[in-house]
Amino acid sequence: MTIAIRAAQPGDEPDILRMIRDLASFEREPDAVVATEAMLTENLFGEGSHVHAHIAERDGRPVGLALWFLNYSTWTGRPGLYLEDLFVDPGERRSGVAHALMVALAEEALARGCARMDWAVLDWNVEAMRFYERIGARRAEGWQPWRLEGEAIAQLALTRSR
Repeated sequence: MTIAIRAAQPGDEPDILRMIRDLASFEREPDAVVATEAMLTENLFGEGSHVHAHIAERDGRPVGLALWFLNYSTWTGRPGLYLEDLFVDPGERRSGVAHALMVALAEEALARGCARMDWAVLDWNVEAMRFYERIGARRAEGWQPWRLEGEAIAQLALTRSR
């Protein structure tokens, strides 16, 4: 039972959305997903799309997802690969699926000339942190994640007209 990793393609949206919802449940936010299959189609496969995904399959069945996009480092002058979501079906965890997805992303990063790969980990997800340490990753010290969303974005955009 080998693991196959491939780029997502049109038609994968139901499986991608299922895994996004399962990830949200794992991250204790089961009702937070507002994404739809149509939104995934547009953002992953539409003209000018900047979001990418890799699917892990075992025996032709999707069992894992890595959803990512490129960012940019002004200090290195090169792009970076930002991993937004990494998910493996619960029954497939500790079977090499996450490792295979991260290897595929590392290959993608090298092919695109990326200086680094970045992602965030919930502070309680110790298993994920251990996995990332085992593959050679380290915590980015000194940086805190910040976010502006929803109404706060709209309010900030309105300050220009004031």
